[in-house]
Amino acid sequence: MNRTEKAALVETLNKTFSEAAVVVVTHQVGLTVDEVNDLRGKMRAAGARYKVTKNRIARLALKGTEYENLDASFTGPTAIATSSDPVAAAKVAVEFANGNEKLTIVGGAMGTKVLDVNAVKALAKLPSLDELRAKLLGMIQTPATRIAGVLQAPGGQVARVISAYSSKEG
Repeated sequence: MNRTEKAALVETLNKTFSEAAVVVVTHQVGLTVDEVNDLRGKMRAAGARYKVTKNRIARLALKGTEYENLDASFTGPTAIATSSDPVAAAKVAVEFANGNEKLTIVGGAMGTKVLDVNAVKALAKLPSLDELRAKLLGMIQTPATRIAGVLQAPGGQVARVISAYSSKEG
């Protein structure tokens, strides 16, 4: 890889770090191509990305981002999971690591807040933004449905009463 390719890679990785709401740093030792592709597919489905990185390039790309404090995490066979949803990357990485001992969570960060392994696992247990939005929407819609039902009931009762009186007179 020549200098211009490295510079382009650093710039791309820097942009990834700048746009991410969460970064999860992992070590992957002995993952097969199929396993990595499976993990990437799961990440994509959750709206996250997974990338194997060279430590030196990752450290260069961290400069100028909120994640500069992750510099020490980049040792050994490192890969990163990133997402704009603060939970998605952590959730998929932790689930995959639980089922495959070749992937281990090293740590991560949300903005300037560095997360240790336990914090990443705790973050993975939280509902994603989409799940929270669905719950909130359900909570908002339920009262509206109840109000509509209550408002329709008296009108129906009045109509039945009028219909009953009209049938008596005839």
